[in-house]
Order: sequence, then structure tokens, then C-alpha cells
Amino acid sequence: MQVYAAPTYGWRGNFAVHPWIIYKREGQTAYTRYDVVGWRAPQVVQRNYAIPDGLWYGSHPELLVDHRGSGVEAMIDQIETAVASYPYVDQYRSYPGPNSNTFLAHIGREVPALQLDLPPNAIGKDYRPLSRPVGMSPSGSGVQVSVWGLLGLSVGLQEGLELNVLGLNFGIDLNTPALRLPFLGRVGMRDTPAPHSDRAEAGG
Repeated sequence: MQVYAAPTYGWRGNFAVHPWIIYKREGQTAYTRYDVVGWRAPQVVQRNYAIPDGLWYGSHPELLVDHRGSGVEAMIDQIETAVASYPYVDQYRSYPGPNSNTFLAHIGREVPALQLDLPPNAIGKDYRPLSRPVGMSPSGSGVQVSVWGLLGLSVGLQEGLELNVLGLNFGIDLNTPALRLPFLGRVGMRDTPAPHSDRAEAGG
């Protein structure tokens, strides 16, 4: 089970990314992919819209999460429940959200075992409605205060300390030392976890 992110389509790719999640159950021969695609409205949540680990409109994806092993089965059940509970299935707004990053952040909050750390240039990951400005951080490992994803603060084990001003994120990651910057993403040590079945089993 993996999560990817690639520069988004067109000029917006200069400062934002598009993420997606893929998984394959034991015994299956093909991956299932889920992402949110704005131009597929009113059904923005798409299943198998594109190939699992291919280019996103010419842009190479970066691997953010990689879990393997028998314990992944339980995580997949939780992921499918999170996909079904996504509250913005018929809504899309590239800025400040809800968008494709809002979707993956929702899954990260619902399935903390993913250890999903969306990059700081994943605009929309911090989107929260006015009715719920406080809650779990997108990784599910901390807390967040955010108003429509335009102003807020996140503190978590995976994302470290991150300040959001008008959708631009600035912060520091102490778990895997790096700066978190708008446009550039993470600047520092690589944060991609190595594939490891024990991690998957512990997360199940």
C-alpha cells in the first residue's frame, strides 16, 4: 500500500501537488487507486482514474508512504471506510480546498497507522470547515487548528511544527530533520519510509 504525490496539472504544479493512494490485497493481481479529480465533478472521488504509479500529466510522482505485509489488510479495510466517509464527495475547490490533498488528509486522520506526512506544498491538506476548526493533524499523529485551510497551526509526530498562512505552510520537521516550506516542500533529510512488513503489521 503506497501514497504518491506529483506536481499538479498545469501552472499550479509550480507550487502545489496532487496525491493519491494505491493498494493491493493479498492474492490480488492489480492495484486499486483512489484520488480526487476536480474535473470529474460532481463525483470527484475517483477509483482507478489512472495507472497506479504512473506520471501525473507528465510529472513524476514521489513516494510518500510504503507499507507491505499481511498487516496491511487491516489498514486497507480502514482506508476503504475512510474513502466512504469523505464528506466532500461532490465538492472541489483548488484553493483553499476541499481538493485532492483534503481527501488524502482525511484518510491520514482516519488511519493514523499510515504515518502519512503530506508535504507542506500539499495545498488543501489543512482545509477544515468553520464548524470544526480543531482536530487531528493530517497525519493523525498530532493536533491542528485551522480556519478553512487559510490560517492555522499543526503540531504532530509526522509533520512536526507547521504554520499555515493563506495556504502557505512554513515549519520544521524534527522527526526526520528538515525545513517545511511553501513551493519547495521539504528541504532536508528524505522522509519516505523504507518498505517494511513489520511496520505494516504493527500498524494493523
